[in-house]
Amino acid sequence: MPEGDTVFRTAQRLADALTGRVLTGCDIRVPRFATVDLSGESVDGVVARGKHLFIRAGWASIHSHLKMDGSWRITSARQAIPSWDHRVRAILTTDDFVAIGTSLGILDVVQRGRESDVVGHLGPDLLGADWDPDLAVERLIARSDDALSAVLLDQMVMAGIGNVYCNELCFLAGLLPTAPVRDLADPAGLVECAHTLLHANKDNHRRTTTGDRRPGRELWVYGRHGRPCRRCGTLIARHQGPSRVAYWCPSCQR
Repeated sequence: MPEGDTVFRTAQRLADALTGRVLTGCDIRVPRFATVDLSGESVDGVVARGKHLFIRAGWASIHSHLKMDGSWRITSARQAIPSWDHRVRAILTTDDFVAIGTSLGILDVVQRGRESDVVGHLGPDLLGADWDPDLAVERLIARSDDALSAVLLDQMVMAGIGNVYCNELCFLAGLLPTAPVRDLADPAGLVECAHTLLHANKDNHRRTTTGDRRPGRELWVYGRHGRPCRRCGTLIARHQGPSRVAYWCPSCQR
């Protein structure tokens, strides 16, 4: 599932292509919203909220969540639109560009003033104007008995962390993903680390948590099963759960 930095970049690309332009076509391929036609409306902006996207046009916000396989891509209006593709859920057309939403996990249309009905439950957004580290720390330590990985992935604690950052943050905290939150030596430091990492990667397609963007050196543990830990040389362990995969160093994380 895309992390918050990926969704942030997607929103930026959509905003660059659509903001200030009039929609000449609006095809929402979800039965409940199939009759919604925002043609003639100007796109006022595109914003990310955690892992949610809102394309604002006229009275409406087109809300989407990428889930596991979703994506938005921009093409020239002069190119052929793959209207035959059954994975396409939305096609927004302007004179210059076309935004195509494919395999979107969630797609609906809400009134502009009702966006909070969709995302009001989320915690402070790590890449948003509402970022509040004190509130994030408060919500983190309130779950002191729960596994650190589960709490980091809870979007009501902090919005934007996915499985990659979750595993990397557990490593940087020196704790197993299954360790309880109460074992954190510095909750505020971990929250600040999460904020720093997402901000450092929000404008880059090659994500890094090590500070090294050279191929193969970007991450500490995620995706490195059976390879030596960059700190101690111990082989990285892996566990495949029903919905998430965990990576950790058996020596550096306790």
